[in-house]
Amino acid sequence: MIEIDGSYGEGGGSVLRIATALSAVTSKPVHITNIRSGRPKPGLMAQHMNAVKAVADLSNASVKGLNVGSTEISFNPKSLNGGIYKIDIGTAGSISLILQAFMIPAAFADGPIKIRITGGTDVRWAPSVDYVENVKLPILRSMGYKANINIIQRGHYPRGEGILEIEIEPITKLKPLNVSNLQFDRICGISHSVKLPVHIAERQAQSAKNILHREGYNSEIKIKSSQNAVGPGSSIFLWTNGLTPVSGSAVGELGKKAEIVGSEAAKQILYHISRRSAVDKYMGDQLIPYMALAGNSSIKTAELTQHALTNIHITEKFVNKKFHVDGIIGETAVIKIV
Repeated sequence: MIEIDGSYGEGGGSVLRIATALSAVTSKPVHITNIRSGRPKPGLMAQHMNAVKAVADLSNASVKGLNVGSTEISFNPKSLNGGIYKIDIGTAGSISLILQAFMIPAAFADGPIKIRITGGTDVRWAPSVDYVENVKLPILRSMGYKANINIIQRGHYPRGEGILEIEIEPITKLKPLNVSNLQFDRICGISHSVKLPVHIAERQAQSAKNILHREGYNSEIKIKSSQNAVGPGSSIFLWTNGLTPVSGSAVGELGKKAEIVGSEAAKQILYHISRRSAVDKYMGDQLIPYMALAGNSSIKTAELTQHALTNIHITEKFVNKKFHVDGIIGETAVIKIV
């Protein structure tokens, strides 16, 4: 059984997600201790528990210690089974973070998969579902990953109740990914508001467009407004077109002007563009397990993060391959695996 110290690196939920996902793919049991030990509320929260449960259901795994507040679990997977799955986080916990774990083994199941997840679609400190649809999936598709996503309903903090469905077709092998410099010719975007006046989405978009235009970039930002949600909320998501998009995003908050939300997203994507690297700092860590499963891959990331180094540490425990990192935390870096 593979032993993982959950406090390694930043000691967050990503250790748990990556470890259980790779355990399911490789059929290697894992024992994780000190889960989120450095956090104000250590141990599993509902969001983390649901991520493990989703992977456990997919891999027909037996799990010990799967309860809120637990700082230790044992995960023993069996076969990866296609089928229909449903997860209700029960809070505004991030749907995208559930998918970070689930999507890794799901591609290698014995049949097609359809999963419906209820929770937060646009929340702070996590990628939005727009990131999954417009950045992560296009890059994974270039590696042979087969999936389609459908955002049915938005869900914002604190009510959640957003709904997303994703269909995943099985594959036997991922293709290597070798990308270095950023290439694009336009910036795309989605600015939305739910159960709020449409002018909020419009002002977010206009603020972002003004900043991008001053820097010499044209943008096409779609406005989306809907009453189909449990609670109100807004966000804006920007991405470059091309093989490997980079992004910028921001989430609206009570008392926060729409113009500020738009400017935050614009400044974030401009930061990623300025680094001229093929992937943004978020994909720089999310691609690590996929690179290991594909082999012979190399990416240049806009910013090397502790998350990326943690994911490398965890991934190397499950695959008989080694990563090489040329760069330091906070700077652009090349990450390779052979």
